[in-house]
Amino acid sequence: MTIRPLIMCGGSGSRLWPLSRESFPKQFAPLIGERSTFQETVLRMKDPSLFGRPLVVTAKRHRFMVERQLAEIGCEADLLLEPMPRDSGPAIAAGAAMMAKQSPDQLVLVLAADHLVRDPATFRRIAAAGADAARAGNIVTFGIEPTMPATGYGYIEMGEPLAGEVRRLKRFVEKPDAATAQRYLIEGYLWNSGNFLFKASTLLGEYERFAPESLAAVRAALDGAASDLGVPVLDPDAFMRAEKKSIDYVVMEKTDKAAVIPGSFGWSDVGAWDAMWDISDKDADGNVHVGEVVAVDSGGNYASTDGPVLGLVGVKDLVVVATRDAVLVSDRRRAGDVKKLVDALKAKGSPQATDHARIYRPWGWYQTLELQPRFQVKRIVVYPGGRLSLQSHVHRAEHWVVVRGTARVTVGDAVSMLSENTSAYIPLGEIHRLENPGKIDTEIIEVQTGSYLGEDDIIRLEDVYNRA
Repeated sequence: MTIRPLIMCGGSGSRLWPLSRESFPKQFAPLIGERSTFQETVLRMKDPSLFGRPLVVTAKRHRFMVERQLAEIGCEADLLLEPMPRDSGPAIAAGAAMMAKQSPDQLVLVLAADHLVRDPATFRRIAAAGADAARAGNIVTFGIEPTMPATGYGYIEMGEPLAGEVRRLKRFVEKPDAATAQRYLIEGYLWNSGNFLFKASTLLGEYERFAPESLAAVRAALDGAASDLGVPVLDPDAFMRAEKKSIDYVVMEKTDKAAVIPGSFGWSDVGAWDAMWDISDKDADGNVHVGEVVAVDSGGNYASTDGPVLGLVGVKDLVVVATRDAVLVSDRRRAGDVKKLVDALKAKGSPQATDHARIYRPWGWYQTLELQPRFQVKRIVVYPGGRLSLQSHVHRAEHWVVVRGTARVTVGDAVSMLSENTSAYIPLGEIHRLENPGKIDTEIIEVQTGSYLGEDDIIRLEDVYNRA
């Protein structure tokens, strides 16, 4: 029996703000290279002799992003949608329970979609080496051989040999201070990677043992799952009853079935900007530059921009990240505190705390270029086959100009095909729809005019994405 990957694709990655936000978390961003960490995670498992079909557990709001990124790399997976986040414990239990319905003894490999692995071949070898111990009823975690006395990771103390490379897991320890981390390095402790390999029945049995009410809630949520365009969505009332806890706290720190296999495969959880600096290529002055960055008399900086030119003069050990709607400047050694900044922005009611300037939708994305009291200019991209809802607005009229591709436009009872450098006018209150019937992205510039331009001024009459 092959191992089925269970890919955890939730979380907001707020420590990598402003690149990562709730509307577009870090697992979907190309942190290193051209593909996202989610895509790299799926491709790492693309070995049919070892791995079966993946199951991706993700938020309902990210369902179409997952499907889009799978299509881009030519891969398929089953999906299970969470109506709200309940931490890794309930998510893993739900995925394991879903697999157990097909085969209780199914081997399950839990992976985080936002982790980086630079040596996938070694990772696959270690997964195969841990399979026998998992079949024997152990929950095998992958321990990372430390490269430095890091204070940002939890650690694992290994016990006696169990089978092959697998050792009994003696204990987990929390993130240490610098002196303790140095001692752990000398004494052979491992970093806790958060990857787990087990039989579905083993994990569910231990969850039942330590949190029976939570597991009952998860099972009820799975049994009562609704179908959203063919994809199961866990029942929200039942899932809310599952205690919001990580799998470490619910099971791993209590079970006597924990085992560990040590390895070194270029792993990073990319938890904060200092980790991005650690894993990125640097110039002679220790700088990491992403985008158009010019540095003078500066060293040890992580500087990234996706638009404006970024200039650094006489600064050291900073994180400077500029996006189209937000700029972060931080001491690199305090990169872990960026989450506090995000919390402060949320308390202030700032939309930049959670939403990007580029807003993703099932059909594509849009980005506001200019916003004034009575007009707004947007750039809208519709993927091939994408179809916006049939809708109307109470407070605004719209002008569409096609600048790339072709568009099928419905205005009232009229349907027309528009090509590049042609336009359409949608009067206030008129029913309309935009579609891309072509094979390349359709891009339009939209000019809105009216007394109110908020996104909630949309009356959806029909929608292929089940939002009407």
